[in-house]
Amino acid sequence: MSQANPFNAEQTLKTSFGDYQFFNIQTLAEQGLGDVSKLPFSIRVLLESCLRNWDDFVVGSHDVKNLASWDAQNVQQVEIPFHPGRVVLQDFTGVPAIVDLAALRSAMVRMGGDPTKINPLVPCDLVIDHSVQVDAFANNMALEQNVEIEFERNMERYQFLRWGQQAFDNFRVIPPATGIVHQVNLEYLAKVVLQKDGVLSPDSLVGTDSHTTMINGLGVLGWGVGGIEAEAVMLGQPIYMLMPEVVGFKVTGELPEGATATDLVLTVTQMLRAHGVVGKFVEYFGPGLQSMLLPDRATLANMAPEYGATCGFFPVDQETLRYMERTGRTAEEVELVEKYYKAQGMFHDANTPDPTFTSVLELDLSTVEPSLAGPKRPQDRILLNDMKPVWEKALEETFKRTEDSPEVEVKFNGQNPKITDGAVVIAAITSCTNTSNPSVLMAAGLLAQKAAAKGLTRKPWVKTSLAPGSRVVTDYLERAGLMPSLEALGFNTVGYGCTTCIGNSGPLQQEVSQAVSEGDLVVSAVLSGNRNFEGRINQQVKANYLASPPLVVAYALAGTVNIDLANDSLGTDQDGNAVYLKDLWPTREEILSAIAGSMSPEIFVEEYSKATDGPEQWQQISGAEGQIFEWDPKSTYVQEPPFFVNMPKDPKEIESIDGARCLVLLGDSVTTDHISPAGAIKSTAPAGLYLQEQGVAIDDFNSYGSRRGNDRVMTRGTFANIRLQNRLAPGTEGSVSVYFPTGEQTSIFEAAMKYKEDNTPLVVLAGAEYGTGSSRDWAAKGTYLLGVKAVIAKSYERIHRSNLVGMGVLPLQFREGEDYQSLDLDGTETFHIALDDTLKPGQAVEVAATKSNGDEVHFVTTCRIDTPIEVQYYRHGGILHKVLRELARN
Repeated sequence: MSQANPFNAEQTLKTSFGDYQFFNIQTLAEQGLGDVSKLPFSIRVLLESCLRNWDDFVVGSHDVKNLASWDAQNVQQVEIPFHPGRVVLQDFTGVPAIVDLAALRSAMVRMGGDPTKINPLVPCDLVIDHSVQVDAFANNMALEQNVEIEFERNMERYQFLRWGQQAFDNFRVIPPATGIVHQVNLEYLAKVVLQKDGVLSPDSLVGTDSHTTMINGLGVLGWGVGGIEAEAVMLGQPIYMLMPEVVGFKVTGELPEGATATDLVLTVTQMLRAHGVVGKFVEYFGPGLQSMLLPDRATLANMAPEYGATCGFFPVDQETLRYMERTGRTAEEVELVEKYYKAQGMFHDANTPDPTFTSVLELDLSTVEPSLAGPKRPQDRILLNDMKPVWEKALEETFKRTEDSPEVEVKFNGQNPKITDGAVVIAAITSCTNTSNPSVLMAAGLLAQKAAAKGLTRKPWVKTSLAPGSRVVTDYLERAGLMPSLEALGFNTVGYGCTTCIGNSGPLQQEVSQAVSEGDLVVSAVLSGNRNFEGRINQQVKANYLASPPLVVAYALAGTVNIDLANDSLGTDQDGNAVYLKDLWPTREEILSAIAGSMSPEIFVEEYSKATDGPEQWQQISGAEGQIFEWDPKSTYVQEPPFFVNMPKDPKEIESIDGARCLVLLGDSVTTDHISPAGAIKSTAPAGLYLQEQGVAIDDFNSYGSRRGNDRVMTRGTFANIRLQNRLAPGTEGSVSVYFPTGEQTSIFEAAMKYKEDNTPLVVLAGAEYGTGSSRDWAAKGTYLLGVKAVIAKSYERIHRSNLVGMGVLPLQFREGEDYQSLDLDGTETFHIALDDTLKPGQAVEVAATKSNGDEVHFVTTCRIDTPIEVQYYRHGGILHKVLRELARN
């Protein structure tokens, strides 16, 4: 913080427990720099950050003035430095971040510098929530069994994290079996106001998971970044971003009887995707906020990646304070939030004038209807009443089932039911999206209670699971008396973490798996998650539908998505009477009564007083100590990455990319799930063969996510998704490419290694929305380690584009109206990309593609290095390379 801020904005805030300093953004209006009262609240947070961090170097006076004068209808394309107050990590993305920090320390020693300079400068919390898998289910020991298996699989990683916990300052680990990072953040980690050295500021953060945006429901500005960017923030670097446009989303009315927060968010996701909000902020406003409880807001904020926005922000208001009280925050914390935000002019109430927005959408909440989304994308919403005909159409058009669906017998003990296309083989109440929201969880419990009372049971081929976002969920479901009914239908607690939604659904029941393979069936999953991309949930499940928790229970009872739940019965009761969904659906009054009778601040205080303890297995871990990690060359989980090995002291000048070959040729909507290693490791895949060479048994492979600390595994798994379609090898799926010098068809990894031996640079050609999905830093790291120097795509999702630059990979974008098809490129060409050291953000870059017959195709692309600081990152070969050089030099 500067000691000589030129705006004279530093003021004193008096509270009942002491005085604090803060930088008041309202003084900027008094100085004629802009009408701060008309700014979107999210822009005010960015403005306060620049005002407080002004140093006339990283943050200049022009940055403060640019934000204070933000013009909704003419948003300047200028770069803004933002210093988030803290960082949150989950273990899949957090482990490689800590591996990189450990590698930076090792590199610093080699460069003759002080390794302790490599240390988080802002508070960092890592929540271990992505490693639990649904192996055991539908029994009362499922939780204990899954935790036991989790520790067996991940002990090496957990020992490494215990090392990091003692080696780094400002770094806290929340152990396994505690909760999902975003719900733990919402209920416990977030303070709403941060205090450092007696100076207050709005709580803000970035996280290594795209759904970090959930915290915006609490009025805390934050979003997901790649691990690469997060590490830079940890090391004191700001996030550099273009001044954002802000789309206002006005809500009016109230949700009708029967509609849930899930239905609301699927409606909003569809609307905002159609409007186009990629790279923009979304901010909610309007009279409907007065009736919207904070968990509903958090659900909307959580799904920002699904509608494509950087964040979905709710301003701090009275409901924020009530939620803090309900979740056991102290009276001092609540008072500080209220007084601070009111002093800043950032507290919203019914009399607050609406901010000005770049554009505005509006939704009357009373029009929201029960919905699902799928079978492959979260924005493809389906009204519940239309589900059966839409499924039948998808079966024919999406999944190409042109003949009658086969029926296959499932050989269970004593019963041999038949399943066919549309069979629900996974029904999962999972993900921070919904397990942060008591209303939908209570609705699921009440529906289960009514169903169990009528003698209904889940179909035997359905793998059911309940993965609460925190232990508080279990407390209130038990207090409401609903857990026995959920367990009676197979919804036993399987773990506290991200499970089905990120591909940790575990294997299907063996008998079901055999039947699916035998009939090549198009089976379904119904989950209360936020992601349903193909190949993500389970490799045998092609159709995946997002739905509210009560609908998940209903589909477990039905056993198929080929049903009209409005008119078809779910089964019969003890007297033989048909039971319909409408007979089981709880009323709003029943839901509110269950919540009121089972939730209290005391259960939050009790559970989170033990947040850092962890289960017995965690407490018994002993591992390495000291400031420098001792890399074990035999480890198959943690290896020193090659990023900083033999790194020159100074960066080279930017040069043209010459003689490049295409490694992968892709269509539209290729997600980071397609690019980044995720899910199970096949024994015949390059990563599986590598692990077997290292003596790892196939049963001990674990998942790619668990091995993100080992670049040898991850590079081999890049572009290895079983649903990836590389058009260089038509008719194939998965990791297949062509090594053009010989015409040999081989794995993408093996082709890349052959090109590496030839010193041949590589490119990727892609369609629109390249890199959609989670903020997987390995989608960029793996691309880089395969030798890819540039990606040329029709358009990019925000985080992946940023991550490519952060790894020194050049993102280029086809001009409007052009793509590789229109340019008659098929990927067999040799590419020359004209660059020099004068490269500027957004400049035109010429590309020449030479065909095998000598013909040349010349076209112009747009450089998607978007900001001046990104040019520096690219020149250095990556963001961490730049940070390391600066720290070593200083």
